[in-house]
Amino acid sequence: MAAKPHAVCIPCPFQGHITPMLKVAKLLHHKGFHITFVNTEYNHKRLLRSRGPNSLHGLPDFRFETIPDGLPPSDDDNVTQDVFSLLEFFSTDRFDPFSHLLRKLNDGSVSASSNVPKITCIVSDYIISFPMTAAEEFNVPCVCLWIASAVSFVCFAQFPRLVETGLTPVTSESGLTKEYLDTVIDWMPGMEDIRFKDLPSMVRTTDPNDEMLRHLVKQASEDCKASALILNTFESLEKDALETISSAKGGIPVYSIGPLHLLADQIVDDESDSIDSNLWIEQSECIEWLDSKEAESVIYVSFGSVAVTSAQKVIEIAWGLANSKQPFLWIIRPDLVKGGSAILQPDFLIETEGRGLLASWCRQNEVLKHPSIGGFLSHMGWNSMIESVAAGVPMLCLPILADQQTNSWLACTKLGIGMEIEEDVKRDQVQMLVRELMKGEKGLEMKAKAIGWKEKATEACSPGGSSFENLDKLLTDVLCSPTV
Repeated sequence: MAAKPHAVCIPCPFQGHITPMLKVAKLLHHKGFHITFVNTEYNHKRLLRSRGPNSLHGLPDFRFETIPDGLPPSDDDNVTQDVFSLLEFFSTDRFDPFSHLLRKLNDGSVSASSNVPKITCIVSDYIISFPMTAAEEFNVPCVCLWIASAVSFVCFAQFPRLVETGLTPVTSESGLTKEYLDTVIDWMPGMEDIRFKDLPSMVRTTDPNDEMLRHLVKQASEDCKASALILNTFESLEKDALETISSAKGGIPVYSIGPLHLLADQIVDDESDSIDSNLWIEQSECIEWLDSKEAESVIYVSFGSVAVTSAQKVIEIAWGLANSKQPFLWIIRPDLVKGGSAILQPDFLIETEGRGLLASWCRQNEVLKHPSIGGFLSHMGWNSMIESVAAGVPMLCLPILADQQTNSWLACTKLGIGMEIEEDVKRDQVQMLVRELMKGEKGLEMKAKAIGWKEKATEACSPGGSSFENLDKLLTDVLCSPTV
């Protein structure tokens, strides 16, 4: 009897990367793979704290292992680490620990690995390169997961040209004026009418030596050594961008297999269902509170797991919500505000008593699917947007960093399911947009379009659908091919 295929899955160590990678791991486990899921030591400890001391025991054929992240110990071990520092260390300096772990897995010297089959493939986060180097060393295929949208992938791939044409870094003479931000980029393939302001936020730097921009330009300029690229999207949602990526990747096969959570939701009677990845403790009372509200009456507010904003913007959002008179569920992480906790004024709490619920974390997918949710005020991270699409929930868009501006452009201009809040957040605009989203004519139009995209997402993940079929093709063509 042939040994099970063995996939080693390694995400970049942020919540928004861990969650979709775990979905991929569960799908592969359901297809008969032995899984080794690799977290950093820091995040492993956070998961144990949030989910309980037995939460990472795994299963005989779904194991968790760790490697160090390379950063010094943190004073606060329950917050997201500095994004750039972690990315810098984790993308350039973790090959040796990872390669050492792979050797231990293959020779059976890892704890509880006595019957572990030989590694047959690696599934890596696209933005870290050392797993691809390791795959070459162990002569196994490496499939890369791009956890963001296809449109953002197209934008990142064009970073070298943006630098060559002088659009970024932004010179001090021109500055980030409204006119500059509104500059149309008419040469970006599959991205007609996109403006400079709609590109990932890294291009807005005015520092000619910006390290993050340099890192991304270097990464975009290098040849990808992956055996395949997978994306958490579906064909009808981002058709033009997916065609652009497929034609530009030099023969590397591209598979759209999203929304991943819809595919994973179809798994039944699989022991891996109990395995989860939230780094924060979930508050179950969110669902109980939603149960008491009328259908489509509540606006859900969340800024994801990494994005931070100013205390002033939090205050403006708060009073916009209060003045809208609309019920709301607002997720406020302990580290949402730069330099301190998000403190809301007592008169706001009095004004919204019984109408609003504040929580530190929740099961977002369950919240978005709840019948009482009528809209989503979001930072526009891709996990949030694809979950909102799959739930048929229209959005108010307040992008903060990275690819979120591009996702907002997609939602507002291409899909017709979003309205954007101005960067200089004012309570009057928040109030107006919340009311329009929940009860206005524009909101009704957006809701109808959102339901249409929900139906297409469901179709894509059903037997015969594009994502359902692409997952099987990925296994047949790459992960379980005769060369493995």
